[in-house]
Amino acid sequence: MTDVETRARIAFEPECVIVAIDTLLPVRPPRASVKASHKYQQIRTSVIEIGLVEPPVIARINGNPNNYLLLDGHVRVEILKDLGTTDIECLVSTDDESFTFNKRISRLSAVQEHSMILKAIARGVSNEKIARALSLHVNSVRRKATLLDGVCHEVVSMLKDTMCPMAVFEILKRMKPLRQIEATELMIAANNYTSAYATALLAGTPTNELAGERKSKKVRGVTPEAMARMEKELARLQESMAEIQDTYGKEHLQLTVVKGYLSKLLRNPRVVRYLLQHRPEYLEQFQAIADVASFADQAA
Repeated sequence: MTDVETRARIAFEPECVIVAIDTLLPVRPPRASVKASHKYQQIRTSVIEIGLVEPPVIARINGNPNNYLLLDGHVRVEILKDLGTTDIECLVSTDDESFTFNKRISRLSAVQEHSMILKAIARGVSNEKIARALSLHVNSVRRKATLLDGVCHEVVSMLKDTMCPMAVFEILKRMKPLRQIEATELMIAANNYTSAYATALLAGTPTNELAGERKSKKVRGVTPEAMARMEKELARLQESMAEIQDTYGKEHLQLTVVKGYLSKLLRNPRVVRYLLQHRPEYLEQFQAIADVASFADQAA
């Protein structure tokens, strides 16, 4: 294989181009309901306030130099049309495949959003301007800016890339740092970051592990007796999880080896024929184990 064949291919043209909006052919026609959505209004407000941050992605059409295929940025283009814009700066893709733009995107977590707002404020941008750019109430911007006040650094590090609701951080603030870490570890182990689960963890938190003056942890509809039982159950659950974690890695490795061995056996026609004639119940179970894609998914 030559160097030319192994060289990475550039996915975009090195310079953006300015094209007429009327020359763009959308991959999919915009739905009529899009303009009524909250997301559309957010993007529209952002475009009006600070301009186009991310250029739409287009691809050239072979044999048709007067038109371009619009791969990504349909909503942005519709907004600019409504605002009376005639020309738009676009990024030109060398491939007309739109799958990556539409499916392979990363949403901002609450921690990442908090960091971006703090950076904007540090650069002199007012809360009011940020609110207008994001189409949010100014109080919501202030809440996002102070989201992590009272949350320990270890918890922030553990949750920085998770899609965790803001309400969860408000609940964690009511706990002392060590209890915050314990609760976060439980959420990660259960892969459950809902505010309802965080509230349950708060309800099961002993009073001496609540933060500062926030000694009240009353939950509507829960009696003190039920609260005490929840604390005991939660303590037992934590002990059980610790025991499982001690043996999980070893057992998962053993199951993976067994799965590989059974898969190899079932590729042998003589073995399959013997099991079918003498132990059909074993064959059914062996096939079920061999077909498991991931033991972690099965456990979940």
